[in-house]
Amino acid sequence: MTFTTCDLFDNDENLQSVSLQFENFGAHPRFSGPVRTVRCYRDNGLVKSLLNSPGEGAVLVVDGAGSLESALMGDMIAAAAVENGWAGVVINGAIRDRVALADTPLGIKALGSNPRKSAKDSVGAVDLVVSFGGVTFVPGAMLYSDEDGILVAA
Repeated sequence: MTFTTCDLFDNDENLQSVSLQFENFGAHPRFSGPVRTVRCYRDNGLVKSLLNSPGEGAVLVVDGAGSLESALMGDMIAAAAVENGWAGVVINGAIRDRVALADTPLGIKALGSNPRKSAKDSVGAVDLVVSFGGVTFVPGAMLYSDEDGILVAA
């Protein structure tokens, strides 16, 4: 990919810019695609289900309420995302298996890591509008991410 978020924003100041300082965890720090969303809290059942389905180049935005108490994705779920054609995952929460994720050919941004696994009850909601970091993520909107940050088309 040849874009940079800085150049994209300079060309279109209507893009929304995420103010939270996410860390890059995957092998692809630069990724983009249409948004799919999940809202969950310390339960990654829906995250696992979605990333085990065809991604078609989409980016899964997970609103985990900013919780760092347990991980919402690890190496096995990330590997499924790669196999199913997802471009990336943005998690407003934690991941685990950060060493393995660093070699995974996927865009992965999260707030931090925690070795504690989450519940698997699939409590939450899919493909709804979620907001964090000053940005509203609408399913289908385009998301662009690189080392400088995350932009979303309004």
